[in-house]
Amino acid sequence: MRVGVVPSADGDSIEKIDAALGDDAERTVSEDARTVLDANPTVVVAVGERAVTDLVRADASVPILPVDAGPGLESVPPTDIEPAIADLLAGKWTTTGRPLLSATVDGEYVADALFEMTLVTSEPARISEYSVNVEDERVSQFRADAVVVATPTGSLGYARDAGGPVVEQGAGVVSVVPVAPFAIHVDDWILRGPVTLAVERDEDAVELLADDQSVRPVEPHEPVEITFDGVLELVSVESSRRFFAE
Repeated sequence: MRVGVVPSADGDSIEKIDAALGDDAERTVSEDARTVLDANPTVVVAVGERAVTDLVRADASVPILPVDAGPGLESVPPTDIEPAIADLLAGKWTTTGRPLLSATVDGEYVADALFEMTLVTSEPARISEYSVNVEDERVSQFRADAVVVATPTGSLGYARDAGGPVVEQGAGVVSVVPVAPFAIHVDDWILRGPVTLAVERDEDAVELLADDQSVRPVEPHEPVEITFDGVLELVSVESSRRFFAE
């Protein structure tokens, strides 16, 4: 088996992974996701959420075993690295597909995301006015710090912190959540999409984020269409954390 490893700053986890792999697997270890994928691994071990999102941006098409990457990814806790790698080498693993979001701005593809797409003002503590549409039907228009569109995987992260629901895997929907809305009573929504967001006022600069990365500025009335497009394969072993685990 050829194993790729995308590490985080946690050297202890990498040492545990290396020791558990022993002499039983070829390996390529690099913080650069593209370098790891170019080595044609059978599977990639990704340490931390950032490693997983880097692999998404590098168009990973091989299964990924997340380690210490949060409950939304059903990742392996650092304390269970050794049995997880043992199961991996023994072939005692399965895969599950996680949907990816794709965003276009004014019809031009700009980014994919595993967790969420977010429109947010570029300057801290500033608000803007956003609209949410589905199939040319206006869902809502509101003033807020930001608006986030989250996959079920992302519904356990930023969207949940902003007051959104946790969405079951496989539901085929996104959650759309205003962040710190200006009005007291503003809904959030569960939608099948595609969802189109727009900035409705020419006030402060607004940018589009895909997961943890800034993609590009968005001008007023430029349609930002967000839809499911593609799947990321995650590895599940006996010690993988379950999705609804706290």
